[in-house]
Amino acid sequence: MRLAAPQKTAPVRTEQIILFRASNQIFAISSASVQEVRSVDSLAGVAVEVNEPSLPQVRHAIQRVNRNLYVINAPLHFGLRPTPSGLIFLLRNARVALLVDGIEKMTSMSRLQALPGAFCHEERRWYRGLTVLDQNVIPVVNPNGFLTAQELALLDAVTAPRVVDESSSAARSELSV
Repeated sequence: MRLAAPQKTAPVRTEQIILFRASNQIFAISSASVQEVRSVDSLAGVAVEVNEPSLPQVRHAIQRVNRNLYVINAPLHFGLRPTPSGLIFLLRNARVALLVDGIEKMTSMSRLQALPGAFCHEERRWYRGLTVLDQNVIPVVNPNGFLTAQELALLDAVTAPRVVDESSSAARSELSV
C-alpha cells in the first residue's frame, strides 16, 4: 500500500513593516517604502515653509535630488490631535516625507486584509489594508496615498516662486512640529 505524498503548502509570504506612532495611534508602513529615517532635528534649516490653506498637513518642503519632497504631518493628515514629532520618514519613490512621533518596532506581517466598507472616503487612498499583530488591528499605510497628483501640482506651483535650494540660507526655516 502506497501512501499519498503529503501536499506541499506554499510558504507564507511575509512583508517587513515599521510600526510607528502618530498621536498615540499605531500605523504600519512597508519598510521597503521607507528610504531613510531621520531625526527632525537633522532637517532643521533645510526645510522651506509652505503656506497652502487647502493642505494644512503640509507645512514644509525639502529639496532632495533636484525635486521637492513635501513634509506631511502624520497626525494632521489622519485627522488626529497634533503632537510633537521626533522622526521623519523619507519615502522611496514618493515625493513625500512623513513626520511621525516615533517608531514602535520593526516586525513582519503575513496577511494584509482588504479595507472594510466603513472606509469609504479619502482613507481608501491612505491605506493599503489592515493587518492584525498581537491581537491589534493595525492600518497599513499606502506610501503613495498622502498627496494626489493635483495636490502635488498645487504644491509645486506654490513653491515654484521660492525655489528650494539647500545652499541658500535665506529661504530656510526651522522645521516646526
